[in-house]
Amino acid sequence: MAKKAELENVPDVLEQFNALKQKHPDAMLLFRKGDFYEMYREDAVKAATVLAITQTSRTFPGEKEPVKFASFPYHALDVYLPKLIRSGQRVAICDQLETPKLKKEEQTKQKTGEKTKVKVKEEIIPNNTDMAKKKKEQAVQDKPVQTDPNEVKEKPARQKNTEQKAAAEQKPEAKADANVEQQAGAKKERKPREPQMVTADGCKVTHGHAYQGKDNPEEWYFTAKIDGQQLKPQKMDAADLAAYQKKELTIPQLMERYYPTKLMPKVPEDTYRFPRQMEGAEGSVAIEKFNVYKEKDEQRPDFGRYKFYAQVGDARMSAVASRQDLNAYFDRVMTPNQLIEKNFGERLHLKSAYEKYRLPEGVDPKGIRVAKDHTDNKWKVYVDMGDKGKTAKHEISFDDGYSLFKTHTATREQIAAKYLTPEINGLLSAQTAKLEKSNSMKM
Repeated sequence: MAKKAELENVPDVLEQFNALKQKHPDAMLLFRKGDFYEMYREDAVKAATVLAITQTSRTFPGEKEPVKFASFPYHALDVYLPKLIRSGQRVAICDQLETPKLKKEEQTKQKTGEKTKVKVKEEIIPNNTDMAKKKKEQAVQDKPVQTDPNEVKEKPARQKNTEQKAAAEQKPEAKADANVEQQAGAKKERKPREPQMVTADGCKVTHGHAYQGKDNPEEWYFTAKIDGQQLKPQKMDAADLAAYQKKELTIPQLMERYYPTKLMPKVPEDTYRFPRQMEGAEGSVAIEKFNVYKEKDEQRPDFGRYKFYAQVGDARMSAVASRQDLNAYFDRVMTPNQLIEKNFGERLHLKSAYEKYRLPEGVDPKGIRVAKDHTDNKWKVYVDMGDKGKTAKHEISFDDGYSLFKTHTATREQIAAKYLTPEINGLLSAQTAKLEKSNSMKM
């Protein structure tokens, strides 16, 4: 919504600021001064924080103390205005209006000694407004028809009067049509925005920026667009925000941190067509189905969470999906085989699923014992580390026992590393501390 108001006897911009601030105390005022938009007092502080621009102090006539001041070039309005709106600010753009009629009235009043009026156009822009649409409509309504001063030539008085009368009688519709044509020409000449980075698949990343949360000002979010498609904002870590504001983190680095799967190359689409084959523990098996669903059983501890469901051969399995794996699934940067191997590898007794388990250094594999506990008839694993001590016995799962004894896709060392690594590290640390204490006593 745009409002127009006349302020009488406004000798300088600060009085305009004070008068408009009384009318719109919750709005940030942007004053057009030549090739810059300027902000004063509390508005300058807010703008410097949100836009990461420099805030200074300037001395004005009649002011006892320097006034806080910030500015940015007028051509940067398209970049900075959306940032202010997204941060929850209500913005008022204040432009001086000078028309031939006003100039003529001003000259007449100066001759008669009367005080002049300065017209100020206020454009109040509420937050979450479509800025591109508003600017286009405002340009059609308010932009005066311009003429080239180089084409003005001296003409006879009678011809001058005739042309002035014709110009005065020109219909508003004709002026609007001329403005629309000018806007269309400018739009054609406008170059596309340069990408901030390009993904592995050649997609262009633009509009990458951080902004302050509307509900909680202490929270900041990072977002961007890929080929014009808006990405879901991600809450920023405090350390990342500080580094970004100091320009120690770039947009490509933030993209890698908050949207890693958006930058990775996509797998062929036919890899998600089922059934398809994968290598199992005892030969090839068929993947009949693989998808994502949300748990709806309120009695389950994982109610409301997103899970993977896989049907591989005769096995039907589900598991809670991590955020990283969900992004990889929806962005199609990992194949179903890779996601199944990562989330269900141990249940399918795959050799690759156990390769991530390794014993800490300094553990003798000969001390590993996997045996049935006759007190409860359950298979358990423990490690005898000699003078370093002995771990407790831990029950192993059916799938791990099957992989160890039946398919031989897991070793005793891998089973011990899976269940006993924290306890083994504790025994090793205790032994090291004991030796250090003994050496210090000898010294």
